[in-house]
This record gives sequence, structure tokens and C-alpha cells, in this order.
Amino acid sequence: MTQPKGSSQSREGKRAPNQPVMSQKDAYARLLSQHHSGKFRSYLDQFVQEQQLQAERNSSGGAELDGICVKRNQGGGKEPESCLSLYMEKLNERAVSVTEASGLKQGWIAQRQHNKRRGTSASQDGDVESGEEGHVRHANARQQEKQLKGTGSKASMAEMQSNQQQNKKKPKKKNTPKSKMEAKLDGSGCARDNGIIGRMVPKSHHEKAKAAQSQDGTSVSLTPDKNKSRNKGGKGKKKQVFEAYMSSEEVSAGLKRGELIQGPLRINPKKYHEAFIPSPDGTRDLFLDGVAARNRALNGDIVVVKVLPRDQWKVMKSDTDGEGSSEQESGTDRAGAPAGSKVTCSSADVIVEAQYSDGEEEQTHTDALATRVEKMNIKTLGSTSNFLEPQNVADKFLQRTAKVVYIMEQKHSRAATGFLRFLSDKNFAMFSPMDHRVPRVNVPLADCPEDFPTRPGDYTNTLFVCRITDWPDDSTFAEGQLLKSLGMAGEIEPETEGILTDYDVDFSDFSDEVLQCLPQDLPWIISPEELLKRRDLREECIFTIDPSTARDLDDALSCRLLPDGNFEVGVHIADVSYFVQEGSALDLIASRRATSVYLVQKVIPMLPRLLCEELCSLNPMTDRLTFSVIWKLTPEGKILSEWFGRSMIRSCVKLSYDHAQSMIDSPDTLLDPKVLPPCDPKHPVDEIHRAVVDLHRLAQKLRAQRFQGGALRLDQLKLAFTLDRETGMPQGCYIYQYRDSNKLVEEFMLLANMAVAHQVYRSFPQQALLRRHPPPQAKLVDDLMEFCDQMGLNLDFSSAGALHRSLHETLGMDEYSSARKEVLTHMCSRPMQMAVYYCTGVLKEEALFRHYALNVPFYTHFTSPIRRYADVLVHRLLATSLACGPHLGLESDDIQKQASHCNDKKTASKRVQELSCELFFSVFVKECGPLESEAMVMGVLDQSFDVLVLRYGVQKRIYCNVSGGTCATAVTWVAPPFSPPGCTPYHPF
Repeated sequence: MTQPKGSSQSREGKRAPNQPVMSQKDAYARLLSQHHSGKFRSYLDQFVQEQQLQAERNSSGGAELDGICVKRNQGGGKEPESCLSLYMEKLNERAVSVTEASGLKQGWIAQRQHNKRRGTSASQDGDVESGEEGHVRHANARQQEKQLKGTGSKASMAEMQSNQQQNKKKPKKKNTPKSKMEAKLDGSGCARDNGIIGRMVPKSHHEKAKAAQSQDGTSVSLTPDKNKSRNKGGKGKKKQVFEAYMSSEEVSAGLKRGELIQGPLRINPKKYHEAFIPSPDGTRDLFLDGVAARNRALNGDIVVVKVLPRDQWKVMKSDTDGEGSSEQESGTDRAGAPAGSKVTCSSADVIVEAQYSDGEEEQTHTDALATRVEKMNIKTLGSTSNFLEPQNVADKFLQRTAKVVYIMEQKHSRAATGFLRFLSDKNFAMFSPMDHRVPRVNVPLADCPEDFPTRPGDYTNTLFVCRITDWPDDSTFAEGQLLKSLGMAGEIEPETEGILTDYDVDFSDFSDEVLQCLPQDLPWIISPEELLKRRDLREECIFTIDPSTARDLDDALSCRLLPDGNFEVGVHIADVSYFVQEGSALDLIASRRATSVYLVQKVIPMLPRLLCEELCSLNPMTDRLTFSVIWKLTPEGKILSEWFGRSMIRSCVKLSYDHAQSMIDSPDTLLDPKVLPPCDPKHPVDEIHRAVVDLHRLAQKLRAQRFQGGALRLDQLKLAFTLDRETGMPQGCYIYQYRDSNKLVEEFMLLANMAVAHQVYRSFPQQALLRRHPPPQAKLVDDLMEFCDQMGLNLDFSSAGALHRSLHETLGMDEYSSARKEVLTHMCSRPMQMAVYYCTGVLKEEALFRHYALNVPFYTHFTSPIRRYADVLVHRLLATSLACGPHLGLESDDIQKQASHCNDKKTASKRVQELSCELFFSVFVKECGPLESEAMVMGVLDQSFDVLVLRYGVQKRIYCNVSGGTCATAVTWVAPPFSPPGCTPYHPF
């Protein structure tokens, strides 16, 4: 097999055919393969000498370490790497808090999958309780034990025992009694067996929660920084944890001078101590390191930040850095696999990576060094290596860091779901949110169930809703009130309500005041006066095409062959703005909800169901009010004319996508009327069949024109479920098929949206509500281009159209081409930004109006007013432009504010839908047991790799097992019989 571009051969040099494959680790680990050479030994000697000189200038601890190094070199007969290993180990102990936070985070992810409560031994901001002091002491005892073991010095043993006795004589701190684990450590002097240490230190959040609770229930909080400042109880004023906010005047002046930056805060859901805000110049995001830098802001808040000095900026990973740092494994802020991920080809048909043995009897000092250096994160390494300091690194390898100085707008609801923990000596309970981005909260016992203090174990797996009411600047914990109990974790309904609460989705019943805005005389009929104001299309062959389960039918289509050989095509949209009057209570609640939220088992509607499913829904054989766009098209799809206006229709049939697809697949064979829903007798099946086929052929022409004009589409796999009608439990799941019938509807909806965008902007250049799609983020595109170059993938990122063409040309024609397409589509989606609503009078520059993916200058949403409030506003603008409706009472700033709110709600809705899908999939897997599926590798990291599970469209990270600090999982990819050039790195396993 041809070795991929950028493989590790250039780093390892030439290797004999029978030489074993070396693992791909960081720069230090790769040097170990040459440890027998004089060059490497010289390097070690020089390194040790430099560290000894540095240690002489440090504290007594450094002098002690230097003495140990000298003894090992002179008397012990050990190799220099032994001293280096000891030094590296000591440095590694300094990073124990960082490693703890990372380990706790991964442990909780696994626990939530098993529906267990979040451990409370580690706070959202990295704080730990009294039991964790035992872990820190444990690390110190282990270090001392290894020093003694290496030197064999009785004097050193005596010295350590003396130190322990002195420590015992020290007065105990108030509110910090020893846990059982600490007493056990102190009694034994030091830990002599790593296995014993492993058993004594908690391995899971549940165990850590037990260890964290001391014998009398008291707790101590620690901040997450290296210089851990304690929030001590007792007398005196508490130490301030967070900086005070700037005044609004200072913020305004700082923003005007360009000294401060404003933007939405985005917290990494997998690593809550990492947060970002977009850079105004479109380059790499600003990085906020730690909870203190966030300064009590929560995810989604609009914050003002101050950029830190350059010497505090973050050093980004180089090619080699990408292979060794477990702290950078989140993957949420980078595109594709790290540039340094490599695979080594040992034969023409098998690729083996990260193959280790966990049963080796002998491990040299060099192996120990490799393990210890491998564990070190980039921050620890940077503290001892001058070449990784920011002042010695070029700007392109640095990421600017910042801290929050002001919260401009609290977008986060401050509500969260989670679990309660009882604190025996406190008058409050501890609330631990399931979302790690939200801090732990102290809630009064009065808010808790009455029997919670006496039977706290009964509520271990009960989900609660809590709202934060305050977060003092001298506490790592927020204060709040308990709102309600949801039920047992792991059950669908409580979990669903928790998801809705976390993302501030209003699922309450509509008030009487709102319902009074609807017509009260039912059944409702169109008045003769309203009929005179509209174009009557009730005699036309008009029909809907929707999912078979849809109830809110807001769009319909028509197609009629004209005598001149052209076609009259109409898109007819429910006239929701007729019922939702501006300024009414109904309008107010719709503007707040902004969108309907689609869950697996139900829909949270934006409007009352009487409107969604009856008065506005374009149900068959029922007169309905609509807004119509009608074109005259040539058979080649060229637009000859268009008409906008209010109308009235009578749909002749409700078709599903399956019905329409059957007609498209058999254009010359009529469907049996028995397989179709009831049809209007005025329009026979053959007329409907012909109209669907004509629409399909026109849609093909329009679609081809769009992609020739430079459009881009990235289709990702979407999981759907079949549910039991009685229990609502998932019975099966499948990948939703996007077929020609879907494309037919989509094409004419796009055409209508673009036509209305031009009409509205021509009429209201300062008030038009449009939708734009910014270009992809430049830095992420550069990273993805670099990765593609290394993998030999010829993708063209110069434009949306170029990417679309090259993406399809790169796929190849082998049996894995479809899987390869899904992986590449996922990777290309990562740099893409979200499309957003905006007001033209606020954005002003037309160059910024463009929609990147569609490659059009103007676009808006007009076709779904039942489920999107932005469409309601566009309907009002369109009616005003046609002089068939009142003037819109909103100014540009008001429209922009509503547009921003719609953006927020749409983003939340999308995430809720994804979480609902994940919930049902987890329940399905739990009920069915293990499932098998082919997967394709998307990226390889040092101790894990990302895969796309092809059967279910699920992207997951697979972590390799660790035994004795060494990866013990062998990962093998089998190459297919044929792989097109440039695609060899992607192989299913």
C-alpha cells in the first residue's frame, strides 16, 4: 500500500523490514526509539545537567531532588534517564489537579450513559471536597516512596518519617477533618504499592462522592487553578474568587477604543473549563481558560472580555503536539483529526496503529520515561521547556486568551436539571447539574422534599430542576432555589422534560388570554368580505406533500401545463399572519417561543394546536387562507414571470413523501386509488399523478441550475425511530432516507423563499428580515485543508460550489464510497457557521447579505409560518409591500432584536432535537442489548479515535484501555480491495 502523504516515515527514519512498528507518540516518546545511541545519551546528560543547575536556584525541595540525582548517578550505577524519570514524575505531580479534572469529566460522561447521578466530589469549576486532600497527599507519599526506593537510603527513610511526624504535630485546620482515606495514608507512613493506591483512590464519581464526604460531613472547596486558593470557612471575610465586573461606562468606553471585545460565550460541553468567544476579525476564537476567566458567565451569555497579555496566550499544538496531549482530545473546536495523527503501514492490506502489550515482564527506565512524559500535558511540559513559552512562539501558533469583565446580556436561563446531595451539617443541600457547564448550587433545605433530610438515599436517582438566583464573587458555588422534581433519571419523560428545561423551551399550556385571540365560533368559515380580498384558487389541483405523521400542513403545491407548453407552478403557504395579529397576546407568546420544537415522540408547538392543526393547517378538502407565489416556467426551469398575493385554496389530497416517491418512480403507471388517501372527486388520480411527475422534472432542472451556479449541500445522516403506540418506547431505528420526493418539495420552497426575499428587500431596504449564511471559519478551513493535504484528499475550499464538486469527485466508486462520503461530509461541516436571521437596516452592507451554501445574494424564510416566527414577520412585510396588509409597526432595531432571539431559539431547538434522538437511541440500545455496525474512522488521537457508526449515523469517540499507564488496545484497520487515490487513510474496522 502506498504510504499516505505526511506519514511518520520522515520522523522515524529508515527502518528494516523486520523491525517492529513504533508507536506514534509525542516528540519525547519518539526520541526513545534511539535511546541506545550516543546522541540520545548526550541529550539526556545535558538535560540532567541543566535541570540540576536550575534546581540549585530553587527551594530546598529542588536541592533535595538534586541530591537524589547525584546519588543515583554516582552511587546507584543507574542511567541518567532514571534521574530524568524522577524529575518528570515530580513535575507531573504538580499537574495532578488538571489531570483530576479531565479524569472526572470523562468518568461522568460514562456515568450519565448508565443513568447514575453526578459525583459531587468535583465541582463544575474543578473544586474538590475534603476527601480529595487524601488524593493529593497520596501523590506526595507515592513520590516520596519512589525516591526512597530508588536511593535505598536509610537516612532518607528516616528523614521522611521525621517529616511525617512533624506534619502530624501541626494543628489541624478548621472545617477540614481527615477523611478515612487520609487517616489510612497517615497511619501507613507512605503507600508502598501502586495497586493499593489505586484501590484507595476513588475510581469513579460515585466512589469519589463517598470519599469526598468526611466523617462529620464537612467540606472544603478548592479552585481549579494551579495556585489553588481555598475558600476557607471560619472567621473573617472570604477570599474573593471572581473579579468584580467593570462598570457599564467603562465597558462602553473600552469597546469604543477597541480595548474590549464583545461576543457570545461558548463553553466546551466536554471540557467545562474551556470556553471561547468569536474573534471579531474572523480568525481563531479567543480562549478563556478556567471558570475564573469566565467570571460567572454561562453558556450563551453575551459577554465583554479583555484580552490577556501575550505571555499568557495559549500555545497551540504543532504536528507532534497533536499526538500526545489528552487534554486536547475534545475535538469540539477543531476540524478533523489532528495534523499529527499518523498511521504506519506494515503491509499492503493491513494498517495497524497503537498496538501495545500490557503483560511485558521487563520495562526499562526508558519505557518508564516514555510513560511519564506521555502523561504530561502541554502546560506542564511548557513550564519546563523554554521553547514552548509564548514569547518564543510565532503568532500563528498562539491563541489569544481573555477574561470576562462584564456580562452584557444573560442569555442562559439559569435553570438546570440535576441531582441533590444531602449535607448533614448544613442548612442547605448541594445541587449538582447534569450539564457540567453550570456550577453546583446551594439550595435551602426548605425547597427540598420534606423527607429528604431523613431519607436522602431515596432521591439518589431523582432528577430535579433548580434555578440559580445568585452567584457571589467569593464563592465557587452559586445559590438557587429548587423548582420541581421531574422523576427518575433514565426514564424518557423525566429526561425529556429535563432537556427542555436546560434549553429554556416553554412547554407550558397556552393561557386563556392567548386562547381568547383565536376565533371562538367553531367551525370557522371564511367570511365573504375576506374572500373578495383574495385570489380564489379553490378549483385548482393543489395538494400537500409531507411526512405521513404530519399534522401542521403549512405548504402546498400546484402545477398546470399551459397551452403554450410552459408550466404554471404555485407554492401556497398558510396565512398565519391573518390569525396572529401584531401586538396581541398570541403574537407575544409566538415571538417568545419563536419556533416549534420537534422531539422524537412529540412536538412543542409555537402556536396553539387549534391554529397549527386546524385553522391554519392546509387540510384536504377544506377551504383555507394562504399566501401564494405563482411562476410561469419553461420546461427547462427558466422563470418567465411571477406573482405574489393573498389567496384561498382547497387542497385536493394529503400526499406523503412515500406516495409522491411512488409516482416519481413509476411516471407512466397510475397508483391504485385504494393506496392513496381520500381525494377530491373534482381532481382524479391521474391529474394529481401528472402534476407530481411534472413538478419532479422541473425540480431536477432547478436543482441542476443551482449547483451549476455554485451551491453546496452537506447531507448528514439522520436517525429516525419507530415507537410503540401504547408505551411510546422505541421499537426500532433507521436512517431517514432523503429521496427525490423530498428534493421536489425542497426545491420549490427554496425558490419561493428567494423570490420573497427579493420582493421584501426591494420594498423595505431598511426593515427586511432576511437570512444569511456567513462563509466558513477561515482558521478551521485552513486546518481542514492542511489535514486533507496530508491525507492526499484533493478538496477545493475556494468556494461553496468548488467544495461541492470536489467533494463528490473525491469519493471514488468502491464499496466504501458512501461511507467515505459521510465521513468527509461530517468533516466539512465542522468549519461551517450557522445561518442567521438579520435586519438589512442594521447590517447595511449588501456584501454581508449573501447565503454561502446557496450562493445567492438574498434569502429569507417564508414557507413555514406555523412553526417559525420569522416567517410570520416576513408574511407581514410581504403583505405590506403588496398593499394587502397593515404597515409593520417595528423599527429596524426591533426587527434585529427579534431576529437575534429567533437565532437563539432555533439553535436551542436544534440541540434539543439532537438530545431527544440521543435519549431514545440510548433507551433503544439498553432495551435491545449490544448492537453491531460497521464504522469508519474519522480521526486518530493518542489514546482514542473518533468513528462514524454508519448504520445509525452516530459519531462517537472510542477510548483505548489503559493498563499500567500504557495503552493496551490494539486497533486494526483492514484496507478494502480497491481504494481510489488519496483515500487510503479511511478504512472501516
